[in-house]
Amino acid sequence: MCGIFAYLNFLLPRKRKFILETLVNGLKRLEYRGYDSAGVAFDVQGHMPSGDEGDNQQLLKIRLIKKQGKVNALNEEIFSQKDFELDSELSTHVGIAHTRWATHGVPNEVNSHPQRSSTDNEFVVVHNGIITNYKDIKLFLEEKGVKFESDTDTEVIPKFLKYLYELQLDTYPTFQELVEQVVHNLDGAYALVFKSSLFPGEVVAARRGSPLLIGVKTGRKSQSDIIPVTISEFSKGGRSLSATPHKPLLTPTSGEGRSFDHQEMSMEYFFASDASAIIEHTNRVIYLEDDDVAAVDGTGRLSIHHLKQGETDIPNSREIHTLKMKLQEIMRGSYDYFMQKEIFEQPESVVNTMRGRVNFDTETIVLGGLKDHISTMRRARRLLFIACGTSYHSTVATRQLLEELTEMPVMVELASDFLDRSVPIFRDDVVFFVSQSGETADTLNALKYCKPRGALCVGITNTVGSSISRETHCGVHINAGPEIGVASTKAYTSQFIALVMVGLVMSEDRISMQARRKAIIKDLQRLPGFIKEVLTLDGEILKLAKSLYQERSLIVMGRGYNFATCLEGALKIKELTYLHSEGILSGELKHGPLAMIDTQMPVIMIIMKDGVYTKCINALEQVSARAGRPIIICDRDDTEMEKKAFHCLKIPKVADCLQGILTVLPLQLLSFHIAVLKGYDVDCPRHLAKSVTVE
Repeated sequence: MCGIFAYLNFLLPRKRKFILETLVNGLKRLEYRGYDSAGVAFDVQGHMPSGDEGDNQQLLKIRLIKKQGKVNALNEEIFSQKDFELDSELSTHVGIAHTRWATHGVPNEVNSHPQRSSTDNEFVVVHNGIITNYKDIKLFLEEKGVKFESDTDTEVIPKFLKYLYELQLDTYPTFQELVEQVVHNLDGAYALVFKSSLFPGEVVAARRGSPLLIGVKTGRKSQSDIIPVTISEFSKGGRSLSATPHKPLLTPTSGEGRSFDHQEMSMEYFFASDASAIIEHTNRVIYLEDDDVAAVDGTGRLSIHHLKQGETDIPNSREIHTLKMKLQEIMRGSYDYFMQKEIFEQPESVVNTMRGRVNFDTETIVLGGLKDHISTMRRARRLLFIACGTSYHSTVATRQLLEELTEMPVMVELASDFLDRSVPIFRDDVVFFVSQSGETADTLNALKYCKPRGALCVGITNTVGSSISRETHCGVHINAGPEIGVASTKAYTSQFIALVMVGLVMSEDRISMQARRKAIIKDLQRLPGFIKEVLTLDGEILKLAKSLYQERSLIVMGRGYNFATCLEGALKIKELTYLHSEGILSGELKHGPLAMIDTQMPVIMIIMKDGVYTKCINALEQVSARAGRPIIICDRDDTEMEKKAFHCLKIPKVADCLQGILTVLPLQLLSFHIAVLKGYDVDCPRHLAKSVTVE
């Protein structure tokens, strides 16, 4: 939920101003992950205390600057300071930065990160995730006389680190060893980056459950794109907080003593929660795995240790990947908001989802990521789809088609509820995990629940290298491109299409389904043009938004293939406009929701000429009879709707199972325009973050 960014320049002189600008710009790229406060930690110089040996010697000090509010507020605070030299040139330097989405403690400067070990800032850390046993650690440290200043779970980490350091002064532990001892005692989810005045020019990062990657930039090409991993095994007596810390017993894999081969050349390392913060600097990245601890020591060498937690078959290396993302993909261009840009990118994003997979000439579909597992999927007992939020709605939208094409039971599950119920999973189940980021905590935990039970696990994500894409047996990348706006738009329509393609591939051997499959594939080809046509309604939808933005509630109603559109449209209205909104199944109108209908309640109804058209007309009559004001999204050739509607939005007709892609677009635009009219930040709605990496 939070955004982490760190920058190390080794033997590459950089002015402090450049370093601070790099840190702030990294946070701006990650601001969609959290934006209630932000902070940075960087080096300054201070004199040794009088009377110590080397009176005039300079001692490294770490300066923290933290600010409540968005990253721009932090930027103004940094460059308004007068007590450090911006033009000072630093040959080797580590800076860490953080933008916060509050979980423990209200948004303020004390609770924002980096969190520190004491007022001397010997150890500082930035953290994304939740430490579930922080109260136990805090109690342990308080009994040792340690004082706390914040309400966060994170503060226990640097304070525990300092405690272990002081306990082992006579043994000279390395920075990486100290961090390993700390994280060995942590429960929960975390991505952590540490900096210390006691270990100048060094940085240590650790990950479990929250995403973290390292960008590598060198003056020349390295001889190897493989980083060997050393396994750290802790004593088997269980984890405990005691006066004697656990010391790691290093069990090297092949390549002992080797690390990233830099041969004392200048290097730059970038640590971030997401590739969008790194791509403008380098396209070479390493994805850390759960229980990895990565360190850059004082010689500029990168090494990775893996804290063994009882696993077998641990990979003994990490590969340096080349990002295919382009910088312009994460820029707003001519649009005022990222969400606006992403709505209007959908004619291209749906093409990218289908590119190389759908052959419209032969009417065939190939999903390379599933190719080796299709026969297993066709023999499955049932298909389960597990997701959260918008991703969940994409599974609801395609459930009916998947049932029709595969003739199998299809279950769609909210990940959090699935885990609460401990749903029985069998070896002949196929379970799909749908997540835009590939890091959604509840969905990832559901994957960890299902995989050991023998089910075939399939990932549907938008992020190459994400945890879900790495830990599932197979999957489909939706290729929608980076989505920066917190409220998902183009990822939803691309997930929708990806799941439709899964159904089409699974049914390609069914003779009875061939006519249906060909009709769907034909309309997939026409879909980008139809999306462009719907987006031309933007001006009309803006006028509608002006008549609705002062309302306090909106109902969105439909059924059949468009019920998911109602859920997703209502979610967008809630996310962006802070209005109460509810997606209602038209068939349930008489079972309670009809009581809310009156002249003051705007009702958006989706009525398309499909298998439930007559039933939707019945619901419309019931709304009209209660003096409701129906705003109808309908087929462009449906003249009857104009007579019955308070306002009518007409869209092209496609195959019923694809109609939800077109009907959701007016609701995306409507929620966007209402939010702008109300003066809200469309890209960063209050209390929300893009990637939900905590439960």
